[in-house]
Amino acid sequence: MKKFAVIGLGNFGFHVAKTLYEDKNEVIAIDIDKSRVQAIDTYASEAIVMDATDKDALSALGLETMDAVLVSTGTKISISVLICLFLNEMKIKKILAKALDEDHAKILRKVGATEIIHPERDMAVRVARGLSTPNILDFIPLSEDFDLVQVGPPREFIGKSLKDLNLRAQYNVHVIAVKELVPENFVLAPPAGFVIKDSDILIMLGKSENLKKIKAIK
Repeated sequence: MKKFAVIGLGNFGFHVAKTLYEDKNEVIAIDIDKSRVQAIDTYASEAIVMDATDKDALSALGLETMDAVLVSTGTKISISVLICLFLNEMKIKKILAKALDEDHAKILRKVGATEIIHPERDMAVRVARGLSTPNILDFIPLSEDFDLVQVGPPREFIGKSLKDLNLRAQYNVHVIAVKELVPENFVLAPPAGFVIKDSDILIMLGKSENLKKIKAIK
């Protein structure tokens, strides 16, 4: 069982805390708003009404033992910045912070956030990719240049082995796993002789521009 703390229980923070708890993790949920804390109480190991910008009160929670702390406060930038600063001083090893924009993200990184989250932007990209590239079933952004995607195989791939396709040489992408749906199976690091079926899903890693070339294949 892992241990997490979620500071700020708006829509995003609430659902993160709830999902972590439902996945059998220990979750401490914190917000200054009593009604939000009452709403999460059923979905948290501990729900606390507290002003997280109170350094002494925050330090008293013993968050140093957490696997990660998520800062998901409202639109007042100074609050999240101050909380991240305090968490960094407390030597929290993993601090995730929700950013309102790129400037906010830069400040959060400077005060100790180890990972920045842009919920609206990331969901917008996910929805747009699903609309513009319908054969990409799932999309995970890794960086500005690289993506990890699940791709339904183009017709041209079906019946051919990975060796025959030689995707690494042709497109500079890597098939790191295959989800077989019939029968249901997961093949990690498939061998060169693996033959692709129309019911397979290819999990591929590569540059965005190269993955788009595969998407364009009919």
